[in-house]
Amino acid sequence: MKTLDCISVENMRESDRMTIEKYVSGRTLMYRAAMGVFRAVNWHGEIVIAVGGGNNGGDGYALACILKRNSYNCRIVKLSEKLTDDSGYYAKQAESLGVPCEIYAIGAFADADIIVDCLLGTGFQGTLREPWLCAVQEINNSGAEVVSVDINSGMNGDTGEAETAVQSDITVTIGYVKRGLVSANAARYMKKLVVADIGIVLAKEEDKIISANADIQSDDGCIPAPDYLIMEPIDVSHEELPS
Repeated sequence: MKTLDCISVENMRESDRMTIEKYVSGRTLMYRAAMGVFRAVNWHGEIVIAVGGGNNGGDGYALACILKRNSYNCRIVKLSEKLTDDSGYYAKQAESLGVPCEIYAIGAFADADIIVDCLLGTGFQGTLREPWLCAVQEINNSGAEVVSVDINSGMNGDTGEAETAVQSDITVTIGYVKRGLVSANAARYMKKLVVADIGIVLAKEEDKIISANADIQSDDGCIPAPDYLIMEPIDVSHEELPS
């Protein structure tokens, strides 16, 4: 029987920290995350990558580098100037590759065929403020294919609750499924959910997601897979940084 781990945001944060400390650099994990997203989508047309601060935005900068190297048209729209060391590395790399980058303004997504949502990560709680709220509403009204990276921006990673969140055609969650992504609350925000296995070592086991048609004998930590969850992860756990 196929299973997937389902974990809390705090466990994901600790697993990420432990893996970087003991096994794999954060820069490599960010590249793998971007590669997982790259492999999950049928890229075409005009691609706009919406980035925020921190590592979620960094995944977007790293994805822009991969797309550019594979001859896809893409540009970056940023809602934050904040960068971690790793996201700063990929932001500079994207710039050196000639990827256009602009500050968000109304109308930034008007010509997009695909919008990649790298605005807010799993640690987000509460309600969206401007300009984030306006950007999310524009994404949802764009008519473009929408790809959310790790989680749909505006959604609580533990509960799936959101006052307003990005509505995606596909969400590529990084490492492990977070509890909120398979909650009843999350179902109206995504059509498809897939996991990118980037080689993060799990700090502790929590729940297990099992195939929806499996015979569940008890409710101790077993979650039936929602219809939108793909049970086969995209394995990018052995990808290394390009030389």
